[in-house]
Amino acid sequence: MTFSISSIPEIRFGDGVFSGLASAAASFDGVKRAVLVIDGFLAQSGFAEKVRRELEGAGIETAVFSDFSGEPKLAHLHAALEIAKGAQLVIGIGGGSALDIAKIVACSAASGEDPMHYALAANPLPKNPLKKIMIPTTAGTGSETSATNIFAGPEGKKLWIWGAETKADLVLLDPALTTTLPANLTAWCGMDAFIHAFEAATNRNAHRGAQFYAHEALRLITRSLETAVKEPSNLDARGDVLLGSCFAGIAIDNCGTAIAHNVSHALAGLAPVHHGLATALGFEATLAWLVEEDTADLNAAAKACGLENAAALPAFVSDLMDRCGIVRALPAAFAPFTAADLANEMRAPENHPMRRSTIREISDADIDQFAAIVMALPKGI
Repeated sequence: MTFSISSIPEIRFGDGVFSGLASAAASFDGVKRAVLVIDGFLAQSGFAEKVRRELEGAGIETAVFSDFSGEPKLAHLHAALEIAKGAQLVIGIGGGSALDIAKIVACSAASGEDPMHYALAANPLPKNPLKKIMIPTTAGTGSETSATNIFAGPEGKKLWIWGAETKADLVLLDPALTTTLPANLTAWCGMDAFIHAFEAATNRNAHRGAQFYAHEALRLITRSLETAVKEPSNLDARGDVLLGSCFAGIAIDNCGTAIAHNVSHALAGLAPVHHGLATALGFEATLAWLVEEDTADLNAAAKACGLENAAALPAFVSDLMDRCGIVRALPAAFAPFTAADLANEMRAPENHPMRRSTIREISDADIDQFAAIVMALPKGI
């Protein structure tokens, strides 16, 4: 087997590393103006203003963009680009949405092109994007190390912008920034990271280079996610899950995802739903079917979770979800939709790469079965 590992940004990990943000930003040549893309609740708490003052104390004029919620939409990107005019640095602080917006803005602001110009790899990304510092406050997407960036296009469908040009120049991983994340979001995000690692390690694109990161991510998340959910101030557990999420992001950056993400992206095409929850529901609905393939990679992933073999995975994952308090239900907005609606979204061209990469061949009958399982869940969380 031959493989290559994509570039990995500089990563600084540890309790308190966030305090070095201003000096890190000032270390980039020519940076006089920055735009801070930050989750709204962090901005409202006064955190954004604290960061802005520290950056301006280091000689960097800073504008703040926090007017977004849910997954990134084209309108959010347009609004952030207006604020980013004249900036040389973009800082993303928050969950995957904040980081994806920041990374896309760093490219479009540099070129002057609309984000749709780059959607689905329609055109090459600019070779000299703005400098980027990414600081996750959730442990799930792994966006801080990934070259993939998701947003909803003008019709509401998930689109992606992919390329090394979107990667961060510096990543700060500070477990203390994740301690205020509510239990349900900790669980949903943690399961997303777990599934990133699992799918990257077991799909058709899997290779030993990415499995090095994916298996370590599985070990870290398996041992610490429940504690992070139940003991939110436990920095050791928070650190394990945050680092696991980062490693899982490196793994999917190299090998991509599979059927669980096909389901979750299809769900998001129907109605708003937290990505981590949707992915966990899709994973549980498809895992027993998947492990029947019984590949060496599936068994190696199971062993990284402390299990004897792949056959033990479905019960293990369901138990982990139970222990983390994950309720198997969809938002009320899904009530008007049927299994056929979900199956159609799963077959959509934008979701085909995740279907194709799954290690087991997926028939149309399989898609219908998975859609029926997921859409039979209660609606109304």
